[in-house]
Amino acid sequence: MSRLIDPDTGISPPTVTLDYGAHSHTLLDVEHDFPQGLTRKSFDSGIDQPSGVWRFADLVDPELAPDQIVTLAEGNTPLYRSESLCAASLLPGLRIKHEGHNPTGSFKDRGMTVAVSRAIAGGAEALACASTGNTAASLAAYAAHAGCPAFVLLPEAATASGKLAQALAYGARVLRVKGDFDCAMKIVAQLAHGGAVALLNSANPFRIEGQKTIVFEMLQQLQWQAPDWIVFPAGNLGNCAAFGKALREASELGLIDRTPRLAAVQAEGAAPFAASFARGFDRLDAVRAETLATAIRIGEPVSFSRAVRSIRETRGEVLAVSDEEILVAKAEVDRAGLGAEPASCAAFAGAKKLALRGVIAPEETVVCVLTGHLLKDPDTTLAYHEGRLGEDSHANRCLVVAPDLSEIQRAVAEWNPPGGGAA
Repeated sequence: MSRLIDPDTGISPPTVTLDYGAHSHTLLDVEHDFPQGLTRKSFDSGIDQPSGVWRFADLVDPELAPDQIVTLAEGNTPLYRSESLCAASLLPGLRIKHEGHNPTGSFKDRGMTVAVSRAIAGGAEALACASTGNTAASLAAYAAHAGCPAFVLLPEAATASGKLAQALAYGARVLRVKGDFDCAMKIVAQLAHGGAVALLNSANPFRIEGQKTIVFEMLQQLQWQAPDWIVFPAGNLGNCAAFGKALREASELGLIDRTPRLAAVQAEGAAPFAASFARGFDRLDAVRAETLATAIRIGEPVSFSRAVRSIRETRGEVLAVSDEEILVAKAEVDRAGLGAEPASCAAFAGAKKLALRGVIAPEETVVCVLTGHLLKDPDTTLAYHEGRLGEDSHANRCLVVAPDLSEIQRAVAEWNPPGGGAA
């Protein structure tokens, strides 16, 4: 059996509105009574199932009937080893978990399949979210698949073209708010409070349940041998909350023998969580976020309290990296043949920085989570390689040539191919 609880009191609220506490800033958690006898083999036997979320249904939402599940075969994303990224980070034990291989190109699909399924089963007449882009794309796709209306609120400026195109193509009603993400988030929480429109941001506790499966799947891919570190980008802090909850539950069930440390990486221009960490998490001071990593351009993260618990329980780290460091990391990830959007590559930049500081030792095992696909933000990629972003140490510029074989042969002979390679 599962129930919604106030994590501070452990008590279930008498009523739950479809904003799931976001309007009153009282976030809820899903608490499960897990079936007896769950072991590693319980999940290994279902490894061939099409959804990398619903094969962990006993850990996510065991109460939904199969015909209530809205799925696009999300999850089952690859875990790579890249020689070039191991060398660039000075971490021989580095692995890359690439969530950009989900149906709409980001990790959001894992949470969306659970939250959309739950919302529609619970009687929601429409679905809504605020977004920097990826949540909008994911919600639009899952709502379309379910035949349910979707409304997405995006900042008027600074939404990557790939994500905006997805939301429009999947048929959501797109509202460009004259403000930033944090402004849009406050409005959508009000919209969902007390009505028939369900909130699908990470304030929704069922989103967190789906995103836990990034960790469960990663552990399974590592034969249940937990890494020393899990490093990931941090914006609204839903993944930080989900990863901590997943590790807590995996430990309670005996699926892992030790708990990895979490490292949440923010962009310097949008780093309220990192600033709070440096002060011992005494408070969260909202900031006016500004970074080219638009997916984590969030100044007042909703899942702050949940994320604090995750970092404390795992003896984790929170740090910030510059846009320049993100661009270099992105170029290295792209050249390795993996590719990711800028916000994803904050994670790799953070892993490099922690290794240089000696926080992560060379012999430790690290999983770096890339959260979104390269094609999510093609404009930033092109701007980098055209030298329009300042940092261009890895730029790969186009060369215009005449339709002449000898000139093309000369260009081929003079080209110095980039390194890379992943396995």
